[in-house]
Amino acid sequence: MTQVTPPAPRSFSTVGLPEEQRVELWETHNADALIGLRCRTLTDSALDATEVNLQLERVHMARVQGTSHVVERDLSLVRQRPTQAVALFFGLRGEAFYYHDDGVRTLRPGQLLVCDADRPFMRGFSQGLEELVLKVPQEVFAEATGIAALPRPVVVPFGSGENPYAEALAHLVGSAVREDDPVVVHEGELLELVGALASPGRPDGPTAYAAAARAYIERHLRDRSLSASKVAAAIGLSPRHLSRVFAELGTTFPQHVLARRLDLARTMLEKPAVSSMTIAEVAHHCGFASAAHFSNAFTARFDERAADVRRRAVLARSLA
Repeated sequence: MTQVTPPAPRSFSTVGLPEEQRVELWETHNADALIGLRCRTLTDSALDATEVNLQLERVHMARVQGTSHVVERDLSLVRQRPTQAVALFFGLRGEAFYYHDDGVRTLRPGQLLVCDADRPFMRGFSQGLEELVLKVPQEVFAEATGIAALPRPVVVPFGSGENPYAEALAHLVGSAVREDDPVVVHEGELLELVGALASPGRPDGPTAYAAAARAYIERHLRDRSLSASKVAAAIGLSPRHLSRVFAELGTTFPQHVLARRLDLARTMLEKPAVSSMTIAEVAHHCGFASAAHFSNAFTARFDERAADVRRRAVLARSLA
């Protein structure tokens, strides 16, 4: 059976390009890779902008960073380059305005904007920006949410603990479009979360619950007081229901947390940036209360000692 290689993120940047061509090249890239936009800078400074794009079978993800500028998608551009898609913009840095036929909104980091990408709009980033983008075809969005058309833009907080599905979705998209060590995400999981986010009244699927739980765990992995009851409360489940969610994944809450902490510790041990930390300090940093417990669990999981992993990583760097 042939193994299919997951698609890899692709990066484009205006940095280093001729300054007088940057806006035009940025517009061309976005029209081909994400959403067709007209762009202009707010000052005489050249546009520094970078975009990491990842196309899955049906949905598209991106991480966008840039200096101050304004983008516009007017009616003529919509007609020239229709997307037939819903766009989800997760603001990570920089306040932005969003102008459309329903009014003007100011969006701050930690807020998610969900809108029909084929309704004309203007967006401005006076302080620059960093954001995540998820573009979902209209028919796929309708299938996931039961909403045939988005009547107006919706703003949802995703970084304040108010909406676990929005937080989980931001976590997955952000993990997938990192330039360093991107994580493979499953399209079905993304769409389950979109459905749970856009249709609060619908029954939530186990995939959405699992994604929300895993995202919460990732954000609190180093917290030694992390517990099933804390996770369950954060995502709106009972501890018993949370246990069933992990059982459907073929594991338990403690097993999942232990595995993720061990993975984190192994990654840290292989990085030169933490070579000054002792193995006990790495264990403590990854949420282990006992160095002995960490040592035994690490050897059982990887069939080698933590010290051996660090020694091999140091040797490999010395020979590079």
